Amino acid sequence: MFRFYILAVCYTVLSYSIMIFAVFPVLANSQPPPLLQLANHYHQQIEVQNYWVSEKLDGVRAYWDGSQFISKKGHVYSAPEWFTEGFPRFPLDGELWIARNTFDELSGIVRKNKPIDKEWQKVSYQVFDLPQSPETFDRRLIKLKKVFNQEKIEFPEWLVLIKQYKSVSHDDLMAQLDLVVQQGGEGLMLHLGSSLYHGRRDDDLLKLKRYFDAEARVVEHIAGKGKNKGLLGSMLVEMLGGAQEKKRFRIGTGFSNEERKYPPPIGSIITYKYFGFTRNGLPRFASFMRIRKE
Repeated sequence: MFRFYILAVCYTVLSYSIMIFAVFPVLANSQPPPLLQLANHYHQQIEVQNYWVSEKLDGVRAYWDGSQFISKKGHVYSAPEWFTEGFPRFPLDGELWIARNTFDELSGIVRKNKPIDKEWQKVSYQVFDLPQSPETFDRRLIKLKKVFNQEKIEFPEWLVLIKQYKSVSHDDLMAQLDLVVQQGGEGLMLHLGSSLYHGRRDDDLLKLKRYFDAEARVVEHIAGKGKNKGLLGSMLVEMLGGAQEKKRFRIGTGFSNEERKYPPPIGSIITYKYFGFTRNGLPRFASFMRIRKE
């Protein structure tokens, strides 16, 4: 009887385990989160000329451990075998990417447990660092260039070393930022040449984005959930002026606790900030700033 009870318990545990992994397959396909170098926001107290500059891609951060892609939280991205065939067997830090303003499409592709070959044919892996090297970023960049320029090794065309360059001043950097934004890019990344790779957030790595502001009319209040239960969660607003007149979108960030308790009235005009437009012509990363004063 006791043996039967033990077998029954084991069977139950096994059944629940199978059910959990079927419902939440990502739990069965996870790794310890990699210690990635993270960025602070750019400020003018740095020596710009000491930093390498690259475009800030709106892709999916992915750590290549030599055999698979791992997300910041430790989830494994299931890439097709042909996609990673020929990749280096040492770690790389980079982003899975399609093109500017395609983040939603990319995210849908790389997060599938069963990759679709036709979809992955659009994707590239943009490399910007050697995370296991003990040397400075200046030296790591030299090594990366040597690896990618070796005549004896031919990497897949979708494995790309992202362009890094120097800027001589803050004004020059802002001009480069404007150019990238005008072309539909998100912003710039700055990497201190003398820095070592480490798994924390500081000024060794900086992100620079220029936001815009505009006005919209409040159409609807959407109730919050979780910590915002009983308060404003987000607002449906309608764009004013320009080619996007009357287009609607949600704003869910930028509110103080007081503003979530007493949100801008329906019909009022608010000012929001955003970082360019999506492919559908909607503001990217829209955030509430203030109610327009009449």
